[in-house]
Amino acid sequence: MGPSGALRDAAVHIKDGEIAAVESYERLSAALPQVQVVGDGTGIVLPGLVNTHTHLSEAFLAGLGSDLPLFTWGQEIITPAGRHLTREMAREGSVLKVAELIRSGVTCINDMFVHGNPDSYASLGVAEGLALTGMRGVVSFGAEDAVGGLCDTEGLGVSRILDEQEALFEIASSNALVGFRYGIGTLLGQSDELLAAGAALCHDRDWGIHTHLAEVNEELLEARERWGHRTIDHAESLGILSSRLLAAHVIWVTESDIELLAERSVSVAHNPVANMILGSGVCPVTQLQAAGLAVGIGTDGAASNDSQNMLEAVKATSLLQKVHHTNPAILPAQKTLEMATIDGARALGLEHEIGSLELGKRADVVLAGGTAELATIHDPYQQIVYCTSPRSISDVWIDGHQVLRACELVAIDEDKQIDRCRPLAESLTRDAGLQQRGWSWLSTT
Repeated sequence: MGPSGALRDAAVHIKDGEIAAVESYERLSAALPQVQVVGDGTGIVLPGLVNTHTHLSEAFLAGLGSDLPLFTWGQEIITPAGRHLTREMAREGSVLKVAELIRSGVTCINDMFVHGNPDSYASLGVAEGLALTGMRGVVSFGAEDAVGGLCDTEGLGVSRILDEQEALFEIASSNALVGFRYGIGTLLGQSDELLAAGAALCHDRDWGIHTHLAEVNEELLEARERWGHRTIDHAESLGILSSRLLAAHVIWVTESDIELLAERSVSVAHNPVANMILGSGVCPVTQLQAAGLAVGIGTDGAASNDSQNMLEAVKATSLLQKVHHTNPAILPAQKTLEMATIDGARALGLEHEIGSLELGKRADVVLAGGTAELATIHDPYQQIVYCTSPRSISDVWIDGHQVLRACELVAIDEDKQIDRCRPLAESLTRDAGLQQRGWSWLSTT
């Protein structure tokens, strides 16, 4: 993913958390005979994948309401669950889903934790969970305080929301691997008072912003009814587009919208699997790229995807554009893999640290191979994008620390984590009424 392109019979030397060399294995092994060698030369070494949009707040909600449109899904599933999420649930759910993310080659995530529990600064648990797992990430609290958005949560006041944003920023600042963005769940889900206060705070603190934008047609209709114009126009009027904005989805856009987003250097997180499950529409990926926008790939949350399998999202990115445009060449495998690595890093403003295998960058590295899926490698880009599943991800390093070794998680005991999370998931779905209303079978299985 760097300027040298793909290298054959090459190796990466990891030292002190960074990439110390990328060159032929023959030269490296001769120069460094005492250094441990991982891999037998038959696999593919690539940069860690960058998941540019997810919701770890949905860690216990996979497989719920997948036949519902977005706003109904939010009101029926996400809103009631969000009122009962706690910091403990956030921490343990984050660890559980990071296990899934690592197994699919992810080394950096951009998370938005959405909750409406006035009694818990629940979003702080995500930063704690990332610290326990060694995952690199950017965290945000996707707050809402007004009826009309994705979550319809009215329990949090403006000052309470801003306090949690400050607290999340502080805990993120204590971990060198974790960054912070100010979260706006949806523009429609925030009162005008909160939108104005948040925009001013981000300007004063130089905070980047993470939000959803132009995701479904209903969003545009409701925005016109509320403000007299669409959400992109409203974001521009608030100065949000100029605040290092990463916008998830960006489906329902016009050519003039795209020009404005490009002019403001907005980054985009494309979430093909979630968009297909919720029937939201098809993101104009190639048009966004042609305009110069950084477009990364996201899994979206565990309830709207309904998994955290990044490799699935990568494959779907290419296939969805091919079938939508009826053109098999519209989004080649190489460009798709760039979206999942260096373009994702660029979308998060991290392209100088991660996203490619280059001298001096942080050692976020993935080794794939050793399975029937990768027994014969003709084209490494196509093999990763179209052929590979999590079972072929054998080893993963984040900042030089190995977090997956020979297909075994290093820092996470998966069996024990499942045991910790099952009762939390059961209490969440019970307290939120999801079991009683027939959405969850958890208490009976």
